[in-house]
Amino acid sequence: MELQNDCWPTEIRLSPDKTSLKIVFEDGSNYELSAEYLRIESPSAEVQGHSPAEKKTVSGKRKVRILALDTVGNYALKLRFDDGHDTGIYTWRYFYDLGEQFQTKWSDYLERLNSAALQRD
Repeated sequence: MELQNDCWPTEIRLSPDKTSLKIVFEDGSNYELSAEYLRIESPSAEVQGHSPAEKKTVSGKRKVRILALDTVGNYALKLRFDDGHDTGIYTWRYFYDLGEQFQTKWSDYLERLNSAALQRD
């Protein structure tokens, strides 16, 4: 899959308190994505499953922090979280999509938490 120019990051910055990641893309789009959001939407099979029907609702991650960002080639980052999760590979396209779709994905997450009687804390 060829990477579209609009999905190429020009800046990636972890906040000093490690609670969010700011990403600026070549098309001017920029997103500040919380560690909690990145953790609950991890692209790992552990979270996403092997099909949309297998997606897990990850709870209790409101205070999660990003410990490290590891580059994967020139196309992605592997995030290491303080809860031990470190198996998701976040491509530039995936980061872009997370930013673009934040409202929808976050609302869906809150609804899934509520219907499963789970909490963010």
